[in-house]
Amino acid sequence: MRILFLSQYFPPEPGAPAARVSELARAWVRAGHEVTVLTAMPNHPTGVIPPEYRGRALVRERVDGVDIVRTWIYAAANRGRVRRSLGYASYALSSIFWGQLHTHTPDVVLATSPQLLCGVAGRTAAAAHGVPFVFEVRDLWPESIVAVGALAANHPLIRALTLLEESLYDAARAIVVVTDSFRSRLLERGQPDSKIHVVKNGVDLGRFSPSPRETPLRAQLGWEGKFVAGYVGTHGMAHALDAVLDMAKRLANRDDLRFLFVGEGAERARLERRAHEEGIHNTRFLGSLPRERMNEVYATLDLALVTLRKTELFTTVIPSKIFEIAAMARPILISVDGEARKIVEASGGGEFVAPEDVDAMSAALLHFVNDPKRGQRMGHASRAFVTREFDREALARRYIDVLSRIVASS
Repeated sequence: MRILFLSQYFPPEPGAPAARVSELARAWVRAGHEVTVLTAMPNHPTGVIPPEYRGRALVRERVDGVDIVRTWIYAAANRGRVRRSLGYASYALSSIFWGQLHTHTPDVVLATSPQLLCGVAGRTAAAAHGVPFVFEVRDLWPESIVAVGALAANHPLIRALTLLEESLYDAARAIVVVTDSFRSRLLERGQPDSKIHVVKNGVDLGRFSPSPRETPLRAQLGWEGKFVAGYVGTHGMAHALDAVLDMAKRLANRDDLRFLFVGEGAERARLERRAHEEGIHNTRFLGSLPRERMNEVYATLDLALVTLRKTELFTTVIPSKIFEIAAMARPILISVDGEARKIVEASGGGEFVAPEDVDAMSAALLHFVNDPKRGQRMGHASRAFVTREFDREALARRYIDVLSRIVASS
C-alpha cells in the first residue's frame, strides 16, 4: 500500500506530533508499505529553520525507508496568534500547490491535526489523486482554543473553524482519533460509528528504556544526590505550569529537591521571568532540547510531572508523554483527570492529584521525595504496563489494518 501522510511537524522537530508520525511511518515501511510524508521545513518550536534547510522551497530526503518531502513554510515561533496562523496557512498552501507535485500517486491520503489546515491540504490531495481521505484527530480544535481562554466560543474565528472542522469530518472516509473520549465526542456530533477508529498513542520500546538516574545532565546541573521533579513538554496556556512554580516556591526550603522544566512554548519566557523575579531558585528552565536527548532528560528525573489546566475538555485527552515516561520506568504525578488518569492508575505507575491543586500536588510530591523506593516500584510497574498495552509497533499494525480496509472498500 502507498500512503501519503501529511503532517506539519516531523523530526528533527521535537514533540509528540512529530514522534507519532515518524514512528508510525517507520513501522509501516518495515511492514512492507511505501510511505511518503509531506511536511514542512523544520522550525518548531523556535521558529528558526536550520541552515541546511534555510532558503529552500523544497527538500527531499529518505530516512529509514520513509520518503520525506519538505515544503516551504512561514516559520514562526510557538507564540503569537497571528504569526502562528500564518505558519499554519503557509504550510497548507505550499503543500497543496507545490509539495504535492513532488509526491507519487498514493492509495490513501492521511492528514493529522491539529492544525485543521493540514486536514484541508490532505483533503485536497486525496481529491486530486482520486483516493480516500483519512483524517487523524489528535486534538479537538477549535474546542481546545476556547478551553484555554484564547478566544471566546462565539468569536467569528471559532465559528469559522468549527464549520471547517465539521466539513473535514464529513469529507473523510474515516476518522482516526487518539482517545476513547474523542470518539464519544464525535458520535455525539453525529458522525457514524463505523467511520471512527481509535488508535491511541504509544511508545517505541526500543528507543525508550530504563536508564540510570545519574546522567550527564544531572551532573551538568550540579544536582547529584538531589530529588529531581520535572516537567517535559510544551510550556503553553493549557499546561498549568504556574501551579508547578507555586509548588516549587512552597517547597523551596527543601534543599534535597529540584524542579526541571524542559520545552518551549508561549508561556516559557513569562514563567522563567516569574521564577527569577520571585526568587524561586530551586528551578531550572532548559528550553527545547533535541529529541535524541529525551532519554537522558527522562532518566534524570526521579518524578515526572504531567499537568493541564482544570477544564472539562482536558478530561478527554491523553498526553502522549506518559507513555515515554512509563517506558523509562519513571513514576508520574499526573494532574490530568479522565482517560489519562485512568491509564496511569491502571498501570500502577503514578499518582493522581486534582489539576491546579497546589496543596495536593505538594503533599503528593513530598510523599515521593520521602519514600523514593515507592517511586521506583511504580516506575517498574509502568514499564511492564506499556510493554503490554502501548507498544507502538502493535498500534501501527492496528492502524494499517484500518487503512487497508478503507483502501480495499474504495
